[in-house]
Amino acid sequence: MNSGRKYSLLEAKTKLEALCAYQERCSQELDRKMRTWGLDQEDRDALLADLISNNFLSEERFAEAYVSGKVNIKRWGKIKIRQHLKQKAISDYSIKKALEGVEDEVYFGNLRRLTEQKYSTLKGPDDYNKKVKLYRYLSGKGYETEFVREVMEEIMNKK
Repeated sequence: MNSGRKYSLLEAKTKLEALCAYQERCSQELDRKMRTWGLDQEDRDALLADLISNNFLSEERFAEAYVSGKVNIKRWGKIKIRQHLKQKAISDYSIKKALEGVEDEVYFGNLRRLTEQKYSTLKGPDDYNKKVKLYRYLSGKGYETEFVREVMEEIMNKK
């Protein structure tokens, strides 16, 4: 047994299963945790394979849960979500599949709600400055340019 190791293989497996049962995780997150426990690459790979084969770990399930949370709670756009999933080393296939599950009604409802809320709080000398601030805010939230422009025009023409 490695002197820097915190847990045996069996203990690590049990801890990882508990982590995955509590909340969806990505393999990168679990690998990082196992590295802090002092497990070598071979053991980490074996544990990840075991978690996948026993359905504790699923990249697609993680991507779907992540997308759902970010759309419904954080109200992020698809661009920002895609970037964050890429940083977590999620495959393009899983990202695409998860993003396809987002309902247009919810997505555009979020964009409209964010636009109205932000527009009502903006202060500026003229409409151009407000428009720039609003565009920058919505782009930072990860919404696509064409949708942002469309909704901004709709909201600003109402006021």
